[in-house]
Amino acid sequence: MPMARSRGPRPVSLDFELHRLSTPPTSGEVVPALEVEDHLACLLSPQSFEADQYRVLRQFLTEARGARPLRILAVTSPAAGDGKTTTSINLAATLAQTPGSRVLLVDTDLRRPFVATNLGLSPDRPGLAEAAIDEGLQLSDVVQSTPYNLAVLPAGAPPANPYQALESPRIGQLLEQARDAYEYVVLDTPPVLLVPDCKLMSQWIDGFLLVVAAHRTPRKLLGEALSALDESKMLGIVFNGDDRPMGGYYGKYYGGYYHDRSRRETGGGRSSRQRDQKPRRSSWR
Repeated sequence: MPMARSRGPRPVSLDFELHRLSTPPTSGEVVPALEVEDHLACLLSPQSFEADQYRVLRQFLTEARGARPLRILAVTSPAAGDGKTTTSINLAATLAQTPGSRVLLVDTDLRRPFVATNLGLSPDRPGLAEAAIDEGLQLSDVVQSTPYNLAVLPAGAPPANPYQALESPRIGQLLEQARDAYEYVVLDTPPVLLVPDCKLMSQWIDGFLLVVAAHRTPRKLLGEALSALDESKMLGIVFNGDDRPMGGYYGKYYGGYYHDRSRRETGGGRSSRQRDQKPRRSSWR
């Protein structure tokens, strides 16, 4: 497995696991785009190339649990738009696909919450923000279920002071309850360099995954993000949207493999509705 050596603004040298979330390889012909948003790939298209990338990440986390306790995982990024919410949803979804697993996805980005919107959950129910100030709300009162064996705790209505809400002792109490009730708790956190929220919650987090946009996130920001996070809790860096081609044997084999499987899943070709539409691109959050 490839390793990365990164240097932050301060003189440190760190080794982290490096994972690529790639775009599908090609076999020399155009592959019709599936009408499934990227952030739902593991839920609605579990046999897709994108879903397989997240299963690789799941296997890495499963192996890492043998060396340290990993129950509450935080997914963050240096800045907005790197794909942390996309990664959080897909990671939680693929963890939930393990038979008998209990997985909770928590949206702790109280400034720009997107998890509930992406998953089509009710915007009218209370979430993390409300539970932070209302001691009468228990964890079970704010968790919403999905058809995918995945429990979700939305952010709720954005509070006037998000940092103060996350600073509440109630947040720690809710996360500890979640630790006892679920096998994995995946937190979608705010970008680590934009606001202090992620570092504030570090005391309850067992491990961090840092998501960066391949070919777009500046090295300087990556170094600053690594320096801002607790070294002892860093699990790895996820490069999102890596479009480097898979050459040789792998490009030829897997390109045809995913093309054939895509055709089987969509009935062998594009529908009239698909032909009339341009392929949709998901928005990375």
